[in-house]
Amino acid sequence: MNVLLSKKSITSLSHIQIGGSKSESNRLLILQKLFGKITIQNLSTSQDTLLLINGLNSKENVIDIHHAGTAMRFLTAFFATQPGREVTLTGSERMKERPIKILADALKQLGAQISYLEKEGFPPLKISGKKITKNKVTIDAGVSSQYVSALLLVAPALENGLEITLTGNKTSLPYLKMTIDLLTELGIDIEFSKTRIVVKPFRGIVKKVDFHIESDWSSASYFYNAVAFSPVGTSIKLSSFSRKSKQGDAILPELFRHFGVETTFENDSFLVKKTTQNYPESIQLNLQGTPDLAQTLAVCCFGLNITCELTGLHTLKIKETDRLQALKNEISKLGGDCEISQSKFLLRSRKESIKAEPVFISTYNDHRMAMAFATLSFLFPIKIEDMEVVIKSYPEFWQDFQKLGIEVSAVK
Repeated sequence: MNVLLSKKSITSLSHIQIGGSKSESNRLLILQKLFGKITIQNLSTSQDTLLLINGLNSKENVIDIHHAGTAMRFLTAFFATQPGREVTLTGSERMKERPIKILADALKQLGAQISYLEKEGFPPLKISGKKITKNKVTIDAGVSSQYVSALLLVAPALENGLEITLTGNKTSLPYLKMTIDLLTELGIDIEFSKTRIVVKPFRGIVKKVDFHIESDWSSASYFYNAVAFSPVGTSIKLSSFSRKSKQGDAILPELFRHFGVETTFENDSFLVKKTTQNYPESIQLNLQGTPDLAQTLAVCCFGLNITCELTGLHTLKIKETDRLQALKNEISKLGGDCEISQSKFLLRSRKESIKAEPVFISTYNDHRMAMAFATLSFLFPIKIEDMEVVIKSYPEFWQDFQKLGIEVSAVK
């Protein structure tokens, strides 16, 4: 269903309880399956997490993970290290365009049996699980941190552990550190240096068994945009978050100071408040560690008419869509002037006013396109294609969004 979004009123001091982090949830689910005796509270309700759960519990020989890239990567490593288990991992047409070769080649170095059923280097995969005894592997960490995390999650369960040599310029480093932190909390012996990670085999008792997952900072970003687009004094309360977050996107409070938004923590919640309308004319941000914020920040800069240069975005080419091209397409529809390269998004300040009639924003089967552009409704009415796409990461998004005073109406 497509929707028209328009502002009814500015609702200050709304309280939004955001669901658990998708990134933490997916990592803990793999560890729970491998080591048991782990309880998880505030598990993500995202479709990606549900698809991972289904994949882990499935007894079928064919497992379809649809658009869930994390599930594809984590399950590839998981099933490759399960002796006697033979599965075919497949997904949507877009998933079949998302590369898996770097991870598959790393697993093959260790003796895993993986073959491509269609295009070389891409899903679907046929995996015949084997007992892995080799313990040294080299992998390019410059394309996706999830390839490395997939190896790390299964490493403690391998007979001889695993020594990973990292090449390339490590991308999305906070997500890699999240994986390492969770392993350490379980009591797993792990060494991490600039180019090497060593994980010892784990045969002991899990040190920590109860995990309460922090709410998702990536999802919080859309409410930061909402406040940035609102009058001074507008505020939103968000729960449940930690000052000492494992999530890279917890950098949001620092980033949004550029846009006149301040964050105040209180226990497990924080208040996001608009304090000024004095913005810089231009801004440069390197998002290599937090690429999931790119769409939110690009839309924010467009809405506030700030020239921006966002770099470190090479991973966006292999997401749910080519996010750089999608951003250029849709911002151009609104009258924005932007350029893209393999790893950069450049937006110039507008010289013309926003189009009077609501513009129809295409979402490209990408949840973050829908949610990022939806925030522009605080400035002018806008139409969003395929509202259901948000279930991938944030099924409750539209209900929570309406609490802020936005009217959501179905349109053709």
